[in-house]
Parts: sequence; structure tokens; C-alpha cells
Amino acid sequence: MTVVDETVATLMTLDQVKADLMEVDAHIRASLNWDYGHRETRIRKLYEKNKDAQWNATYDIDWSHNVQFGADLTEHGAGVASFVVGNESPVPAELLNDFRWEYQAWMVSQFLHGEQGALVTTARLVETVPDMDAKVYAASQVADEARHVEAYARYIDEKLRTSYPINPGLRALLRDLLGESRWDVVYLGMQVVVEGLALAATRLASSGFGDPIITSITRMIARDEARHIAFGVTSLTGMYDQMSTAERQEREDFLLEAIHLMSKRFLLREVWERMDLDVERGLRFARHDPMMFGYRQLLFQQVIHVLRQLGLLTPKLRDLFLAESLAKPEAFRTIA
Repeated sequence: MTVVDETVATLMTLDQVKADLMEVDAHIRASLNWDYGHRETRIRKLYEKNKDAQWNATYDIDWSHNVQFGADLTEHGAGVASFVVGNESPVPAELLNDFRWEYQAWMVSQFLHGEQGALVTTARLVETVPDMDAKVYAASQVADEARHVEAYARYIDEKLRTSYPINPGLRALLRDLLGESRWDVVYLGMQVVVEGLALAATRLASSGFGDPIITSITRMIARDEARHIAFGVTSLTGMYDQMSTAERQEREDFLLEAIHLMSKRFLLREVWERMDLDVERGLRFARHDPMMFGYRQLLFQQVIHVLRQLGLLTPKLRDLFLAESLAKPEAFRTIA
């Protein structure tokens, strides 16, 4: 290879690296706290639990199982994406098995992209939150997120051997969070919305996907996600009682946009497109099918619950959840 050839190859590699990156300029305020005194706070207790619950993706998961993408999914995989069965389904009966595998690849890919987002935004919290206990816990969560990225990436690379790009709604939300200077808004976006959805989705996936490896991965990660949400709730509890009306309005506006972006994520456009199915029919089905309603409502239950705990479940947010079929009216009966 000549010097010219090597230069061209290097430039092509750099171009590929740039194509795979999402870079966001951010102006943030770093915070250091010189008070290292011993505390018996709930966050410190969560930190102790986090240390005890560490697992190793290399050794604690049995990677020896054979996963054949496209193989017939029989008993264990029968529940995967069962919502596409029926006369109104955009998926022909002969493509149902292919859809189930594509759906699994799409979902695990979105898990992976979301975990990298959690990795980076939680690292941001280490830098920006003023409380030392929160810094220490966030640092332990960063280790969790790195392990999640490792496990999902290995599963995709070695077992599925196919992946999907990040969903545009998730990408937009991560861009907003990475450009955000207010640390409590980062908590709301990641620890409440993204992690809340991840907890529900991984719990559903752990009982519905078609092989023991991804079942093991999602069960372990779901336990981590539950602690991460508890961290967000503990850190933010009581905070919004002290804010002005204008400040609360800013948080409401952010949550309206975040939830809207995440609701669009579950219309499965990327799957309809890859399988060369009728995309508009697929989107209509995803919006209106009763089983899809139920699935989205299960996913967003945790988010609604946490927003209620924080005093942020406003009438506008209630209306959005109902308008986008993310909840049933009875979920809001406690709102005046």
C-alpha cells in the first residue's frame, strides 16, 4: 500500500467514525463538594446496595447458548410480539416468525442505545449535582451502565449479528439531555422517563424473548434499573415544592416533549421499513391496535407513578398520556 493509499484509507476511517458519532455542545456548571462527612441517607444506602449487586457480564451470563437469528420460535418465543397476530395485522402469517426476530433485534438495539445515553448522562450527573452522596451513587450507576452497554453490544455482535440504528425520538431526547445545563432536568429525562420505560420494557422482555441469553441479560439489568429509578426519585423528592411557577412550567414543557418523543418510539417504523411492509398501515396498526395500547400503557405506568410521587403529574401531562394512548383514564383518578 502506497502512502497515498494509506492516507485515503485513514481519511475513510475517520469519516466513518464521524458518521457514527453524535456530538453535542454543552455549557454546564461543574460542582465539587468538600463535605465528605459520613451520612446515613437513603442515597447512601442505595449506594451500598449497588455495590453489593454488581455482576460481571463476562462470567455471570452463560454465553454458550446457540442463537440462530431467523430460526423458528416455538414455545418460548411464542409470546414475543404477539400483538401482530390477527386479521388487522400488517404482518402476513408467513412472515410472523421473521417479524418476531426483527422486533427482538430492534428492541435490543434500542436498549443498547438507551444504555449508552444513560452512561453519558449519568456521568454528567457526577460532575454537576451538588450533593456528595448523589455524586458517589451516580458514579456507581455509570459502572452499571457500562456493563449494560457491554452485555447488549456483545449479544448483538455475537448472537443476533444484526442491529438497528437509534430511534429518532430517543436520539432527539438524548441530544436535549446532553445539551441541558440543569441537573434536575437530566434526572427527569434519564432517571424518570428513559429508565422508567427501560425498567418496564426489560421486565417484559425477560419473559418474552426467545433465548436464555437475552432473558438472563434483561433480568439482571431490570434489577439495576429499579435502583436507578429509586435514585432519581430520592434525589428529586421535595425539590419541586420549592420552585417558582415559571420553573415548574419549564419542567412541565420538558416532560411534555420527552414523553411525546418516547411515545413515537413505539410505533415500530424502523421494523416495518426493514421488512418492506406497508409502513403507513404498520403505523396505524401500532397506534390503534388494542394490544399495542396495552403494551404502551404497561411501559408508561412507571413513568406516571414517579411523576405523581414528585408532584409533577400535571393536567397537561395527563392529557398527553391519554391523547397518545399511554394510559387509561383511571390512572389519573387521584388528580383533582
